[in-house]
Amino acid sequence: MQDIIDQIGGFVWGPPTLILIVGTGLYLTFRLGFLQFKTMPYALKLAFSPKRQDKKSKGDISHYEALSTAMAATVGTGNIVGVATAVILGGPGAVFWMWITALVGMATKYSEALLAVKYRVTNNKGEMSGGPMYYLEKGLGQKWLGVLFAIFGSAAAFGIGNMVQSKAVADSLESSFSIPNWVTGIILTVLAALVILGGIKSIGKVTALFVPIMALFYIIAGLIIMVINIDAVPAAIGLIFTDAFTASAVGGGLLGTVIRYGVARGVFSNEAGLGSAPIAAAAAKTDYPGRQALVSMTQVLIDTIIVCSITGITIVMANMYSGDVEAGSLTAASFAHFLGDAGGTMVTIAVVFFAFSTLIGWSYYGEKCFSYLFSDKAVPFYRTVFVLAIMYGALEQVNIVWGISDIMNALMAIPNLIGLLGLSGVVVYETKKFLKVAKDEKEQEKAKKMESA
Repeated sequence: MQDIIDQIGGFVWGPPTLILIVGTGLYLTFRLGFLQFKTMPYALKLAFSPKRQDKKSKGDISHYEALSTAMAATVGTGNIVGVATAVILGGPGAVFWMWITALVGMATKYSEALLAVKYRVTNNKGEMSGGPMYYLEKGLGQKWLGVLFAIFGSAAAFGIGNMVQSKAVADSLESSFSIPNWVTGIILTVLAALVILGGIKSIGKVTALFVPIMALFYIIAGLIIMVINIDAVPAAIGLIFTDAFTASAVGGGLLGTVIRYGVARGVFSNEAGLGSAPIAAAAAKTDYPGRQALVSMTQVLIDTIIVCSITGITIVMANMYSGDVEAGSLTAASFAHFLGDAGGTMVTIAVVFFAFSTLIGWSYYGEKCFSYLFSDKAVPFYRTVFVLAIMYGALEQVNIVWGISDIMNALMAIPNLIGLLGLSGVVVYETKKFLKVAKDEKEQEKAKKMESA
């Protein structure tokens, strides 16, 4: 069974799917006039400035809370183990192709969020519901694609967003601190239940506090290594660039070994194109779809360009990726190489934080997909089963679950990418409309400053 699942996973995540994901990002990048590069400073200002929050707008949570919820689901073990896997299987140059995937993925993430807000609906509780299933139905007019996405999304949440994460936490704590898996399972289940059963407002508040702490903890640890070993940093970055264009990279199959694993792990890291993050974006309080879309776009920058780079550069500096160290422990071994036992402990703590945040974020994605299929009345049932699955994941081997959820992720991406390509004209139109508004706002602010001066 495991071999069959692995073969299916290798097929659905093969070159055609990766080309479709990156190709969609490139297409949207050109159609939007390289928006991600021109507007990133403004997007970061929107994300982190409370002055930009329109409290009168419809929505359940703030721009920042929507971003942090998506970040909670995205910044996970893929930022630690996923990057290590890419370097082991593809070499240092895989990190470069992760960067390239992220740069075009910003346009994809922007477009997903814009469509999610534009086509969102209000449920019976007065809460916002949105995401690929809604813009596939209401925008593209293809409800069957929305149903397929919702089926794949609600199933994938139990794997990559639940049991795989609880198992990673349990194994890490058992290995580092000899904490029994059942103890970890109980604690994780209780903590997750306290957050998840409260719904999106509870999730938004927790992630708004939790996400920056966990991300900064990991980033600071990596920066300490780089500062202490500053002489090795230029060589590591240079190797990443040169290895990305070696003969093995461009000639090893259709995409090349380095390119394939770099792109695949990049997609797993930031989820641009999968259609998961726009579900959180749809809950944001915002007056224009383009405003929240810019905020959502910053997620890719933080996740891949910053957090994954910390992992990738540290691994290349330690130069342990060509030995017998497995991907699951390579990042910890690399940190320990520079910081001793404290480095490995830091990575273990990061795994716990990252995995727990993924549990919280994906619970919301899954319940929204489930409610699309079975109505909002089914949400309490989904939340309960989701929480109970955390305990199961901590105690059991979940290799088959991981493989199935891997397949579900790929199957989520296909209808979502069809929707993005089919509705790209809507994205361009809404973008032009908002950019004009943003320009007028900037001029008004400038005029007010001149008057006050």
